[in-house]
Amino acid sequence: MSQACCKAKQQRQGPAFRLPDTIELLRIASAAVSILLLWLGMFSERTSQIIGISAVLVCGYPIFKSAFAALVSRRMTMELSMTIAIVAAMFVGEAFTALVIVFFVLLAEELEHATIQRGRNSISSLLDLLPRVALIKSGEQIVEVNAVDIKRDDIVVVKPGARIVVDGVVISGTTFVDEAAITGESLPTEKLPGSQVFAGTINQSGAVEVRAERVGPDTAFGKIVHAVEEAEKNRATIQRLADRLAGYLVLFSLAAAVVTFAITWNIRETISVIIVTGACGIAAGTPLAILGSIGRAAKQGSIVKGGLYLERLAQVNTVIFDKTGTLTYGKPFVVSVLPAPGETPHSVLDVASAAESLSEHPLARAILDRAGEMSIAPKRAENFTYTPGRGIACDVDGARIVVGNRAMMQEREVTGLPQDASRATHVSEVLIARNGKLVGRIQIADTLRPEAKQAVADLKRLGIRTLMLTGDAEPIARAVSLQLGIDEFSAELRPEQKKARVIQLQQSGRITAMVGDGVNDAPALIEAAVGVAVGSATDVAMESADIVLIGNDLLRFVETVRIARRCQRVIYFNFIGTLVVDAVGITLAFMGLLNPMVAALVHVGSEMAFLLNSARLFRPPWFKR
Repeated sequence: MSQACCKAKQQRQGPAFRLPDTIELLRIASAAVSILLLWLGMFSERTSQIIGISAVLVCGYPIFKSAFAALVSRRMTMELSMTIAIVAAMFVGEAFTALVIVFFVLLAEELEHATIQRGRNSISSLLDLLPRVALIKSGEQIVEVNAVDIKRDDIVVVKPGARIVVDGVVISGTTFVDEAAITGESLPTEKLPGSQVFAGTINQSGAVEVRAERVGPDTAFGKIVHAVEEAEKNRATIQRLADRLAGYLVLFSLAAAVVTFAITWNIRETISVIIVTGACGIAAGTPLAILGSIGRAAKQGSIVKGGLYLERLAQVNTVIFDKTGTLTYGKPFVVSVLPAPGETPHSVLDVASAAESLSEHPLARAILDRAGEMSIAPKRAENFTYTPGRGIACDVDGARIVVGNRAMMQEREVTGLPQDASRATHVSEVLIARNGKLVGRIQIADTLRPEAKQAVADLKRLGIRTLMLTGDAEPIARAVSLQLGIDEFSAELRPEQKKARVIQLQQSGRITAMVGDGVNDAPALIEAAVGVAVGSATDVAMESADIVLIGNDLLRFVETVRIARRCQRVIYFNFIGTLVVDAVGITLAFMGLLNPMVAALVHVGSEMAFLLNSARLFRPPWFKR
């Protein structure tokens, strides 16, 4: 490939999937038309030679230019090797072979460009999540200021629906805050005076006043931004195996030609050695295989941002999952309704929905959703009161209804309570009482995605170890890990701790893929060998990831791993096949058993075989022989 192309391949941010330039398209098209005309034999030999030479000179100009630059800088490149082969073919009148080589090299350039993608502005996406202005309490007045002007100990007023712009402590008001983007907590957290809040989280219900303790880059959110910046800077460049082997092949072929001429002093045998040695199986076959695999993965619902990431994915032996929003829905659902003796699930939801219809609690939405599924219309509640951290009480049809946790039920001396609390550590339990007697219990949890268990099992069958890193509590993480059969888990982790864990795994020799969806996953996504964002991911997670799943089906990720491994097998076959064919061809040419014409046929035939082998990856997955 050209110097610019090679440089782009080594950079994380290359050009986005671009259309070829008009001139490059014309060169490829001209080479193809010229090959067709020469192959059909429509002209005299002299005219064919003129067409062939002209097409080689015009279409091969980028190759010759790059080869000259490599020669001047004393570098061995594929263009230099191809130029030598082209010149050798032209020297013995094999214009057709020379033109075929030119065509495949040009095509390889464009196919390689098509697998490179530039451009993820993850830092800007992160910063856009924070509000640019905030409300500050100054005396008895509330004034609007630029977020960058907030100082430590300022009192920040956060209205419902707004993002919190500082790390601090609630000094007034009660609310529920969605912290999933920062901490990974699956359910919104209730915040009372004295509770800690973080920048970048969303205030879901009541207005609160927050005393700023950390601002700007010192906040948890700011640390995520810094971690993303550092991960981008420190991302190691991976040398493509194709480039290395192609370089070895160039040196091998040139050395063989020199040895042949030194021993035989036969120019035709030397030229045959040069002509028979081809690298199109590597130069064009590799990007063709990658492009076919990327196309197939896209049809399966997985967007791979470049061939480099597909190659890395094939080598992955450890997959790390975030929990909330990745293995689970990240939204509370009613998982069971447990009626007291004499009650039914319908009667429990009838009472609970009436009380919860006036509540702003996140669990209320789950209860109302289940009631709606059962066509239960909430009745009117009166005398509604809410006790933070406990629950609610109200009157419905003349009966006193209490809905809340066990502490509230014991405080109200409710009878009929079960002797032991629920042993299910991964669920939140809401108790419902009518006139001092238990009506039933509703268990709510962040439900596992239905395909998650199958995805974990399939990865294990591929010999891949699975881990889960989450900000959730240890009991919840343990329960989810056991349900899914995950090999190892770590709980209550901050974003920087997730990143550190990924680094630790990488340093221990593991090749990791990180699958996540939140802002808190961005540093780990970038630090992993392959970052994978699910379709519900935040913008920054998608920007930080190397692979994006359309939707949230984890089985698509498993299929992408299989596609990557098939692609690697095809590429390795092409590598080995090219080396074997070239070694045999060089030996026969050295022995005088191959003339330039036969050498050209071996060259073209073998390379076409390897290209067709790569093209198999374009075959639809449902196609069977």
